[in-house]
Amino acid sequence: MQDPNPLPWGAQDRYQAHFIVRNTDKTNDEYSAKTSLTTKGHFSSKKVIGVKWVGGKLASALNDDTKLTKMIIKQSVKDASIWVDPTENGVRIYGKWKNGHEFGITHELFEIYDKIASYITKS
Repeated sequence: MQDPNPLPWGAQDRYQAHFIVRNTDKTNDEYSAKTSLTTKGHFSSKKVIGVKWVGGKLASALNDDTKLTKMIIKQSVKDASIWVDPTENGVRIYGKWKNGHEFGITHELFEIYDKIASYITKS
């Protein structure tokens, strides 16, 4: 007899793009940051109306960039959720997990990640 409620084990249809900025001397917590979003609406009509970066020194520099904030506000809630974490050999920039149908990086989202990467390499 087959189980009517199988466990969701095995390969999952989830993907996540990571952008790595090589930087061996800056692997501490001051280069950790994540977006804290202010939203309006519910469910599929939810829109981003404000963005604040939370974290170390990098977060305060990203908060000062109004152009970057305006770029992020134009994104969906899922794409506007961005994390920046130091790794052993650099700094990693990434967003939320997506399924196979919605996975992809738009030109605008790439520009946002590129702008964040420029702040990492400047410091």
